[in-house]
Order: sequence, then C-alpha cells, then structure tokens
Amino acid sequence: MDTMGDPVRWSPLTDVTDGYSPTLPHLKGLQNGDTATSAIKQVASGRFGVTPTFLANADQLEIKIAQGAKPGEGGQLPGKKVNPKAKVSVKLVAEAGIGTVASGVAKANADIIQISGHDGGTGASPVSSIKHAGGPWELGLTETHQTLIENGLRERVILRVDGGFKSGFDVLMAAALGADEYGFGSVAMIATGCVMARICHTNNCPVGVASQREELRARFPGIPGDLVNYFLFVAEEVRGTLARLGYQKMDDIIGRTELLRPRNISLMKTVHIDLSYIISSVGLPKWSSTAIRKQDVHTNGPVLDDILLSDPEISEAIKCEKVITKAVEIHNVDRAVCGRIAGVIAKKYGDTGFAGQLNLIFTGSAGQSFACFLTPGMNVRLIGEANDYVGKGMAGGELVVTPLENTGFSPEDATIVGNTCLYGATGGQIFVRGKAGERFAVRNSLAEAIVEALGIIAAST
Repeated sequence: MDTMGDPVRWSPLTDVTDGYSPTLPHLKGLQNGDTATSAIKQVASGRFGVTPTFLANADQLEIKIAQGAKPGEGGQLPGKKVNPKAKVSVKLVAEAGIGTVASGVAKANADIIQISGHDGGTGASPVSSIKHAGGPWELGLTETHQTLIENGLRERVILRVDGGFKSGFDVLMAAALGADEYGFGSVAMIATGCVMARICHTNNCPVGVASQREELRARFPGIPGDLVNYFLFVAEEVRGTLARLGYQKMDDIIGRTELLRPRNISLMKTVHIDLSYIISSVGLPKWSSTAIRKQDVHTNGPVLDDILLSDPEISEAIKCEKVITKAVEIHNVDRAVCGRIAGVIAKKYGDTGFAGQLNLIFTGSAGQSFACFLTPGMNVRLIGEANDYVGKGMAGGELVVTPLENTGFSPEDATIVGNTCLYGATGGQIFVRGKAGERFAVRNSLAEAIVEALGIIAAST
C-alpha cells in the first residue's frame, strides 16, 4: 500500500509503530523507501498497545465504535488527540439508525466516517456474528449519505465504506450510493498469502499473516507486488466501466443513484425485496468528492497544549532534553491537556527515549482526559480537581493530583478525579490524594496507582 501511496489501516496488535521491526527481513520485497508502518492507526475499545508513539506515527486515527462483522464485540485475539495533524475516522456498523449516529459524529468534528458492512471480517470474527449480526453496507451507506445530505452535513466528512469488497464493480456501486473511499480487507489479505484458515484468534496462522510467533511469521509468503497487482486490476475494472458509462472520473458518479437498476432475478427469497430506498436520491453534495477529501484536518481551534508548546522554554527543553518547571492555570474547558505535548515527545524520542524532564504544575479544575498519554520524563502535578479519564493511555511519567489547601473538607472523603481514570494506560505512576470515580484503571496494563478510595468496577480488564 505504501508503494501505491495508499493508506493501510491496522490495529496496535499487529502494526509496526514506526515502520521498523526486528522481524522486518521477513517482510519481503520492501523497496523505494517502503516501510511496514500503517498510515491509519486504529484505536478500539480495548486500547491494548495504544501508546503515544503509536498515535504520533499516524496520518489518520480511526476510532472503532463497532465492526460490521461483529457489532458489539471485539475480535477474538490473544491477550482532539496526541497527533493534531492526523485526521480522525470513526468506524460505525451498518445498522438501522446509523444516519442519526453519523450526524452526531460529523457534528463532533470527525474527518471521516467509515460504514462497515456485515460481509467482511477476518478469522478473528466469530462465525455466528458474521452470519447473523450487522447489516449490508449498502443499507448503512444509503442511510448515512441521505441523512447527512438532508441535514447539511455531507460536505463536512469523507464517507468510507467496507464489508466484503472484492472488485471494481463493488467500488462503482458504493460510489453511486455516495461513498468517497472504499476499504478492502479480507481479499487484500488473500492477495498477500492468507489462506483463510480462520484461526487468527489462536496465534497459529499457518502462513504467518496473523501470528506473533516468529517461526510462523517466517513463513509469510507475501510481497508488496502481489497486492499492487491486485489493486491495479481493480482500478482497471473501475476505469473501463467508467469509460463505458461515458464518465471520466469517480467524482462524476458519486451519489448518482439513478445509475443503479435492480437486477431482475427470479428467486423466491428475493422477489419481495423492495430496493426503492437504496436507489432513491435526496440530492447531491454541494462539493465534489475530491474537494471533500482534500479538506484540512478539522480542528476545535487553539488549545492549552498549543500555548504550552509555543513557550520557548518548553520547546527548548523538549528539543535539547533539558529539565524545566512550569506553573500553569487550568480550567474545565481545557481537555486532553498534555496529550499533544506527549505526542511531540513521542514523535521525536519514542515512548522511552526522552532523557529530559518536564515538570508541569497545574492549578484549577481540569477538563476531561487530563494528563492523557504521558510519556517518561513528564512529571505532572494538578492542584485542584479533574474530570473523567485522568491519565488515559499514559505510557510513563508521574501524575499527582491533590486538592487545594484549606478547602474545608478531608481529602480522603472527597472525590477529586472522575470516572475511568488510567483507561488503557501502559506505564507510569499516579498518586491521588482523594477518591476516584467508577471504573478506575480499567484496561490498565502497567501503570501503578495510589488512591484514597475507588468507585465500583475498579481495575477490571
């Protein structure tokens, strides 16, 4: 995919974060500056392996709400954001009501909405879910596209769709139904050597496609050229069909449902299916698909991290690995504070390579996700209180939360950090002089915590 200049999406369980790996020689055929890293990094609910470096080395961050092949459950596998330059994609399952959800996602400033149909899915998907859960991507895409058009939101987001795509015909049909981008999963894996043994969840993939075992990974037969050839044939089919229809480019047919006709196939199980909704039209986007896809990354404007990173002393400390101490006032509208700072450090030094030390002392009431994705070398102290998700995804460093002096209450009797602190943390230490809310340290891997008291469902995995 790098060879073709096309993004590939992968999860933290299988991705090579920065493109280089001890087992890289097993990836045969890399050339022309190709790397093994994925341009699109997927963040699922488990958060396993999601570190600052993982997020910083991404062109696009995909938030997986659900998968079309297994909505409501994760893959069966062995046991705004750190990167402000990355586009944010939200993956939704093709189900009734998806249009309303997609409208909310668009209003929340997502760059891309991915509609996932039930026909896809790897061997990590339970067969029962593949066969009996989710819905066709055609229905999900139609509802999403039409709802966004009706609410004046279509131009704000790129629509991507996947779910069993195999050919150029699938691409053209999805384009006519309103999609801007098209995802190939299982068939792309087959092109590179997957034999569909459907034992991904056992770590015993016979051809090393979905395994962490070195002896099996050594069997991996694929080379980039195999996948390039497959997509060249798909592109040729698309180009040829467009020419026969009299169109020059994909922009000319996106959202043009009048180009579709129901197939008149006499089958008892399909004779009563009404496809009029799918081929109906509520209008076209005001912009071309190319214009929509070339938009800049959506932003909520300047945030506290931007102000801190523009401080010459802080930027110099990061660049030259110096020790610095800064006092900062914080308010509850300041969300995900320290996340972008951690991203800058992780981009330059990785998760463990920073030899400097940033001592940041905040005073006030912090918004959601305070001190998220901290890296080693970041010592953060909050004098006050914080909302939910404190220390989310932290990979290192030290975080201390204490109440203001002379508050009139005993710290051990008051809740000063919200729910779901340390969600998906992979390292570091947190000390809280007070109570924490519910679901404390869920999905925590290696972070250490000392806290006065906890709500229910603490430290679950």
